[in-house]
Amino acid sequence: MRKSVLGRRLAATVATLTAALALAVTAAPLTGTAQAAEAVTGSLSFSGDPGEYVTGGQSYSYTPDTTQMFDVQGATDESGLSATVVSPEGERWFLDIKAPSGEKLAPGVTYTNTSNWPNAQPGDPQLEFSGDRDCQNGTGSFTISNISYGPYGYIRAVDATFERYCSGSTLPVRGELHAQMPDPAPELAVSMTLNTTGTVNTHTGVITVGGSVTCNKPAPVTLNTSAYQIQKTRTPSGSYENLTFTCQPGSPVPWTASFPSNLDPTASFKPGAAVLRGIGSARDNDYPVTVNLPFPDTNITLVKS
Repeated sequence: MRKSVLGRRLAATVATLTAALALAVTAAPLTGTAQAAEAVTGSLSFSGDPGEYVTGGQSYSYTPDTTQMFDVQGATDESGLSATVVSPEGERWFLDIKAPSGEKLAPGVTYTNTSNWPNAQPGDPQLEFSGDRDCQNGTGSFTISNISYGPYGYIRAVDATFERYCSGSTLPVRGELHAQMPDPAPELAVSMTLNTTGTVNTHTGVITVGGSVTCNKPAPVTLNTSAYQIQKTRTPSGSYENLTFTCQPGSPVPWTASFPSNLDPTASFKPGAAVLRGIGSARDNDYPVTVNLPFPDTNITLVKS
């Protein structure tokens, strides 16, 4: 009879802990854009025929060395990229190109009959080019002669040409983008080690458990941890949610969490065997992704503090 009661109590405790730990962020790649990076070398040059609206019929050429900003950013699914250039005088130029929905930008391909948001249909390639004068609607084409990627859509290098007609005009703006980017940052690698010994304050029932996290570059970490202990008549269980800290490379970064039996306040932790469990994640500051931290159920020993 006692074994049956303990079995039901354990099942209820595990279910409660699982529900509590589910509040943690599930770590998974995110959609969107990779982090923008400043080009090491390259150029953005363009010109318009006399009377062309966006350029005013003028010619322009910029390089990373002659601008306040020369940023290139790629889509995480490698479907598009954008370039933002700010001149020494504060003029801002923006180029955005996208392959048709479901496709990746590919070298050696010319994309014709472009449209732009919000009028673009899923099968349309998209092209936008603007400065102080913005053209809401336009058509044109662009050619990707070279493109290479790093992790999560990071643009390593790109060479492209484009031609765009603003709002039905017969006067085009023609341009070229060339950019060589810095080497991409490494992807985040992170691991967890759990302490197999914790402490318990026999006066308050508060336990302290912990472990350490190792990473190859700085990363913010979030942990949800819990513990339960099967006793003869009770099963104390408690949790600590949203423990946050920054992992730094070079040596393991320790963490601790202290909590009483807050999920079952009628019972108190005591010295002896217990089970530690949890969910953890670390965010990659260089790419739009989080990484799961392995946190298996672990048998620990609580000793009197």
